[in-house]
Amino acid sequence: MKWLWRFLGGVVVVLAALFLIFRVPDTEPDEMRAKYGGAPSQFVELPSGLTVHMRDEGPRDAPVIMLLHGSNADLHTWQPWAEALRETYRVIRFDQIGHGLTGPARNGDYAQTSFVAGVNEVADTLGLTRFTLAGNSMGGGIALAYAMAHPERLDALVLVDASGAPIKREGGGNLFFKLAAIPGLNKVMAEITPRSLVEKSYSQSVYNQAIVTPQAVDRYWEMARYPGNRTATLRRFATPRSAFDGAAVAQVQVPTLVMWGEEDSLIPYEAAGWFMQHLPNATLVHYPDIGHVPMEEAPERSSADLQSWLGDVLSASQSSGAGTAR
Repeated sequence: MKWLWRFLGGVVVVLAALFLIFRVPDTEPDEMRAKYGGAPSQFVELPSGLTVHMRDEGPRDAPVIMLLHGSNADLHTWQPWAEALRETYRVIRFDQIGHGLTGPARNGDYAQTSFVAGVNEVADTLGLTRFTLAGNSMGGGIALAYAMAHPERLDALVLVDASGAPIKREGGGNLFFKLAAIPGLNKVMAEITPRSLVEKSYSQSVYNQAIVTPQAVDRYWEMARYPGNRTATLRRFATPRSAFDGAAVAQVQVPTLVMWGEEDSLIPYEAAGWFMQHLPNATLVHYPDIGHVPMEEAPERSSADLQSWLGDVLSASQSSGAGTAR
């Protein structure tokens, strides 16, 4: 039996050595803030005590649109839209809990209700009374959940390849998300997160490969390793999630724009049909040869579609006397 114990001991030593060799440390907060948190970024402390990385651009008296990024993304995913919208709208975007330069939740809670509460806390802190809420992927699911909980605060709702429909994906997907969902292996990912894994996962999420630039991959990789974010990802993936109930979604009367890339490998285009079937006041815009992030893959088309639709919605609201008071 001695040979077996020696063999097992050797395996442990080899694994420990490999761990030390391939371990990727957290990024340095000050360095990341300098690189990704420059003007017009702000770091706003919420009443809960969490300091949120935020960008608030555009005229103060303009209609407000708040943008929610997806899983393992950050506020920079909305940069093309922000540049297109900020002349006409007040554009607010922020790194949600467990993401970007905001970092982990203080209470370790990553249930959808906590993300919804975070949206409300940001809106209250900025003194917003009514606004348009847009979200991509996970952010889209949060946006819809917010509309269900606080419809009185929304002028409009925008779902961009949103999560939450009871539609199963057949094949495809994102390698990082798959590994993060595997118990045991996901704990290794909290220490070993190679840049190549992030690049592969990002490439799998989009159809327009032109946006998979070294700079974009670096940002996703570095933000994923911001202190606390990797552990936050594991806890978020371990948090039970359920699809939306069709009957509950059917109660949402907020004007909704459903935007979808037809080649989405993460949340299939069929999910857009489910939202259209259940949302009573929805409009669909879809994009051939575009994947999971239309605001990055087709920024000009998607932002133009949004502005055209939203202009009509806000004009109709003002004409009816509902108004869009801030």
